[in-house]
Amino acid sequence: MDTLTAEVPETEVLSARAKIAAYFELTKPRIAFMLVLTSAAGFYLGIETGFNLVLFLNSMAAITLLAFGVATLNQYIERNIDAKMERTSKRPIPTNRVSPNEALVFGIVLCVISEVYLYLTVNALTAGLGLVVIIGYVFLYTPLKTRTTASTAIGALPGAMPPLMGWTAASNEITLGAWFLFALLFLWQFPHFLAIAWMYKDQYAKAGIKMLPVVEKDGKITARQIVIFTVLLLPISLAPFFLGVSGIVYLVGASGLGLWFLYSSVRTARAKSVEHARKLLLVSVLY
Repeated sequence: MDTLTAEVPETEVLSARAKIAAYFELTKPRIAFMLVLTSAAGFYLGIETGFNLVLFLNSMAAITLLAFGVATLNQYIERNIDAKMERTSKRPIPTNRVSPNEALVFGIVLCVISEVYLYLTVNALTAGLGLVVIIGYVFLYTPLKTRTTASTAIGALPGAMPPLMGWTAASNEITLGAWFLFALLFLWQFPHFLAIAWMYKDQYAKAGIKMLPVVEKDGKITARQIVIFTVLLLPISLAPFFLGVSGIVYLVGASGLGLWFLYSSVRTARAKSVEHARKLLLVSVLY
């Protein structure tokens, strides 16, 4: 009797852990981590006087919650699409580890908390940019993915907000340097996401997602866009040095990485193969 009684709580704990793990997976923590890194870079570059540790921690925590909330709502809206694609069919909602209603409530709560957090502990400007992210990503980009290839450009706008939010969190203003950081991440997203779409275009087509590699069979426009946006990215990435917000180490590093990124983009454009697209994806992440 004692043994049986002792085993029941253990099962409940394991079940609770599995549920918590499913919720955590729903937030796409790896993507959130990368977004927060760009926010931290924006914060550092936006500092005008001294480094405020409390402000920095509050900013990063709030932006993390925002990224979690937006990712959750994105998966709520795309739950039927995710179920049709092999690469997304194991996500928490398609596998019934989290119900759609649970995901909806969870996502809304995270977004609301993040916005209030930003407004109360950071500033109204950064909270406003956070609202732009929610509207742009959840209500514009996500529904348009099944309607137009322009969704990539539309989604790149809120996707480029994190470094801008980091900058405004530190300085409470948007200056030229902030816009260059925004442009940097905006341009980077095109070769990155076009590479992903090239790799999974058959799955995207099955799910009805209208990415450029899906609707364009020969891949010429896709290849051209990958190279063009990578070329544009190179001078933009060097702007922080010429604006005086970074040093020679950044200039050398950004130049080397930018040329490596461009080399990989050109190779992918010429080969037009899944193998090269996969290599480009890796290079874009490392960049």
